[in-house]
Amino acid sequence: MKFSATILAVASIFVSKALAHGGVTAYVIGGKEYPGFQPYNSPNGQSTIQWRWDTYDPLYQASDSASKCNKPGTGPAAQVAEIAAGSTITAKWKQWTHQEGPVLVYMARVGNQFSASDGNGKVWFKIDQAGLLSGTISKGKWGAGQVIKTGQWTSTIPANLAPGNYLIRHELIALHQANAPQFYPECAQLKVTGSGTGVPSGEYLASFPGTYKQSDPGINVDVYTSTSTNYILPGPKVWTG
Repeated sequence: MKFSATILAVASIFVSKALAHGGVTAYVIGGKEYPGFQPYNSPNGQSTIQWRWDTYDPLYQASDSASKCNKPGTGPAAQVAEIAAGSTITAKWKQWTHQEGPVLVYMARVGNQFSASDGNGKVWFKIDQAGLLSGTISKGKWGAGQVIKTGQWTSTIPANLAPGNYLIRHELIALHQANAPQFYPECAQLKVTGSGTGVPSGEYLASFPGTYKQSDPGINVDVYTSTSTNYILPGPKVWTG
């Protein structure tokens, strides 16, 4: 009985750990749902638009080598979703539990064929973000809180974005532990269509790792006592085309 109780206790720890966090598990584009990678299943036979990630657990350092697309963050994926510039993409989370923190959405243009090196370097541009929506840092409403309510986040692909292959990167940064941020990025493959000509200039570009620092005001946050109504979102400004 004692042995069984120990097994149950250990199992409950692992279950609660998995349930405590989350990640993007599906995408909706043009009314069609594309399943994401299933992190607790075998990678063999998974045919998705999303790059591989293996756990709901977070990254704890802005400098983590996996901050591009999570661990192991390997690609390319088996599928590519087509999306028209100017239309919307909805990322869906099967679970998310952290109220405090921003939602950030980036894209990176890649070549004619997706490869494992896509997204390396200063190639990411931000298309959407939401931080502190109202109230104070310690008691306000946050972008991540909206994900708790709805289980999803909808962003618009810039209407003038040049057509081609892109990675899209959704990221939640959980700030519920003061000065101990948690990073949750996931990437998926898109083929953008349209007649746009827009290409972001250098001031809009970011790299992962490289752009965030652990000491950044939007990352090193005291969510317990701060009465400030000003939250500085990490990363470059949004590129709208």
